[in-house]
Amino acid sequence: MLLTTGQAAEELGCAITTFRRLISAGLLPGLSRRGVRVMIPLEVVQALQARQQAPLDQLPVREIAVLRVDTAQRTDEPERSWFGFAATLSPEDLLKALRGWWRCDAASVAAGGVLPVTLAGYVVAVLTNLQWWEKNSEGRHAFPEARLAGYVTDLATPHTRLTSHADRQLAEQLLGTRLASHSGGALAYVSTHATVG
Repeated sequence: MLLTTGQAAEELGCAITTFRRLISAGLLPGLSRRGVRVMIPLEVVQALQARQQAPLDQLPVREIAVLRVDTAQRTDEPERSWFGFAATLSPEDLLKALRGWWRCDAASVAAGGVLPVTLAGYVVAVLTNLQWWEKNSEGRHAFPEARLAGYVTDLATPHTRLTSHADRQLAEQLLGTRLASHSGGALAYVSTHATVG
């Protein structure tokens, strides 16, 4: 059985524009087209519904930052060709696309030890190695040594690519999970509800 994007979004309880981000990012398998309509297999939508919540309580910190991104867009910046997320980007391009300049509490981001990257509420990539940061004249921060621990290429299964052996376990825990966050900007701060001794 095939669903329209509207039907799929309704099943997932999200906006159509939110669901379309998953399609644009290349994260959903088995799509077909009927004219201008994109059709999604029911089993893909059911797999998205079944994704577990991120096990944040297993992290040894009280709070982490979450980077909320959109689908990858071309940019004319000299240091990168893309910003945002797409499953088709190479690990090198993806890392550059996700390392931006953000208004944030850099010390809090670093203290969390991990930066899950979410698209439409799903963890699609994980950044680590956040101990060092830079600040520009606009008050934005960047983490030039950030490492891409892994990313998702298919959210229904999910298929993941692990790109850092040092952070393998952390990436495996988080990739493909659901992680809700709310913020007016790119970065949100989420309580882990962990008991930290």
